Amino acid sequence: MNTRVKEFVEYIIDQAPKHNKQIVEESVSEHFNLTKDRKIYHNDYFAVRFSYSKSSSDSFSNTVLSLSALEKYDKIPFFVVLVRKNADNLILLSNTTLLKKISHSSQELSMTNIKGSFNGSDIIRMFDGKTNSPDNFDFLFALHQGFDWKDNLSRLVDASSNIRPINQKFEPSTNEKNNIFASINRTIDFVTSTNFSVLENDLNARCNECRNEILIASHIENTNIRGRLIESLITCDEQERQQIITNLHDLETALPSYDTKNGLGDYCRKFENCHTYTDIKTKVVYLNSNPKAYNIDKFLKQMADPRSVFLFYFIGVDENSIFKTLLCSVYHDKLIDNTILQFHWAGRNTRGAAQFNGTAIDEMLREDDFENHINENKAENFLTKLLRR
Repeated sequence: MNTRVKEFVEYIIDQAPKHNKQIVEESVSEHFNLTKDRKIYHNDYFAVRFSYSKSSSDSFSNTVLSLSALEKYDKIPFFVVLVRKNADNLILLSNTTLLKKISHSSQELSMTNIKGSFNGSDIIRMFDGKTNSPDNFDFLFALHQGFDWKDNLSRLVDASSNIRPINQKFEPSTNEKNNIFASINRTIDFVTSTNFSVLENDLNARCNECRNEILIASHIENTNIRGRLIESLITCDEQERQQIITNLHDLETALPSYDTKNGLGDYCRKFENCHTYTDIKTKVVYLNSNPKAYNIDKFLKQMADPRSVFLFYFIGVDENSIFKTLLCSVYHDKLIDNTILQFHWAGRNTRGAAQFNGTAIDEMLREDDFENHINENKAENFLTKLLRR
């Protein structure tokens, strides 16, 4: 989070008026020059909804906001400030990743019909071992940035009451389980083969063809637009790439959202002995982020295919250049050690999603002699953990 967001959080905790919602709203709005959009106060850096409780408890069941209203501000930190009659102000990060479900009038909620509102009790208070409190807002918002709106909407549709889950947990057969565990050795065979260099050189060549455009795109603040755009620059054909480049130079501040395929990887290439699926991740090393890794059920289902190999292509960007690229196995020791499994984030009938600790990726990108280290026992234990969910 940038300094203006941190100033806002500190102001709420240490300086803002207390106990009277109207006075708090007026003070905060004036201090940070906020614009009011119905129930939401916002600027370019954050948005906030004020609520009130006569109780001094940290818990409150007030209806906070409609999901459709939140969608507009979900790309920036969205806070709920609870003004309490007999206690200090309470501030909670409340982007969609931090919501358990939609409680009010959610019966018609679907992926194409954004209905319903969330209550104060629907805001997650403990996420990945971290409390939803100012000390952890940086960490929690970095996690949120790893998911896009569709990720969270799908989860909320599944989790909300009286809604039939749209996502189903993948239940592999005995043969499919064997294929999943065999994917470890398939991957080891691939990363030690000449085909690994063929794929790496292919991706590097594609990256070099649009190196300047990738660097421009890396400065786009919206992580989802940035990621989709760079994936498209690398994976599309030449005609599509030139159209994207034209838009990039002409409309740098108003880029469209280029959609990539909704499968496990962004770039698929078939070899004689295997089919590779590569997810492209741009890591801006001077920004704090924990990128989404993969949907766990999609990952397991793809690994159940006896020919599948899954990799990540990391593009390291600093203030001035693309300084490094890495083609890395999903079973790399350091990636497994720094994979954050969001089981509790999942819908009722899915295994959830995995994210990477962004700091670990930064460290890997700065290694002088990167190698794909794969520990078979560690990888087997990791798969066992995923399958038990």
